[in-house]
Amino acid sequence: MASTTLQYIVENHGQTVLPQYLAVYRLTVEGGETYIIVMRHLFSQNLPVHKLYDLKGSTVDRQATDKEKAKEFTVYKDNDFIEDGIKIQIGSEAKERFVSKLTRDVEFLTKLHLMDYSLVVGMHDCQRAKCELESLQDDVEEDCEEEADDTENEVIAKSTPPATPSPKSATEGQAFNFDLEFHPEEDVYGIQSKCDSCEEIYFLALVEVLTEYNAQKWTAHAMKTVKHGTGAEISTVGPEQYSRRFLEFVTKLIE
Repeated sequence: MASTTLQYIVENHGQTVLPQYLAVYRLTVEGGETYIIVMRHLFSQNLPVHKLYDLKGSTVDRQATDKEKAKEFTVYKDNDFIEDGIKIQIGSEAKERFVSKLTRDVEFLTKLHLMDYSLVVGMHDCQRAKCELESLQDDVEEDCEEEADDTENEVIAKSTPPATPSPKSATEGQAFNFDLEFHPEEDVYGIQSKCDSCEEIYFLALVEVLTEYNAQKWTAHAMKTVKHGTGAEISTVGPEQYSRRFLEFVTKLIE
């Protein structure tokens, strides 16, 4: 699998949205083996993700539960995306490039008899991030002023002249340094939005790409078909059907 994937990535000059595996480690403790996979980060080091979706192209049991929504950061799913009325607005040219890469990747996974993968959609709201940064700057400046007042009061109490500038004078007029710029050469999964009413960065990548359609998955498919009916859009289907439905679903979400 590893050598096949590496060859595929090289042949396509790195134009892929597959996860990039950097290393694999085997940890042996008291006879038990644990494998650790190191991947390239899907998102940005400096641009926070404000909303995250995991999309499989299925609508059966594909929504975040109340328990999941109660968490500090929720991973939403297909039905949530549809109900939120969201479109990934990146423009026709960027859409064509992305769908082309995605289609090649999905065809590659299908040949390997793999399925159940997801498209991760991480959304960075530029305007919200600017407001958060301004609030953070205000908090930092307020903390510096409080520390400066405490230091000055301590100096006065000890009747000792300050030998160095106080924290207030050392930080006065300096902005909190935090980079909110989009760097496409580093954020390789990121795409800027093209929308008059919003300014966002989308992080789009395939994940969970190592699931093979084996006997266990075939059994799960049969059980879900009995439960939900033959025409239901269940997630556990064969690689060919999964890839067709997945591409159709994702393509409709992009403008």
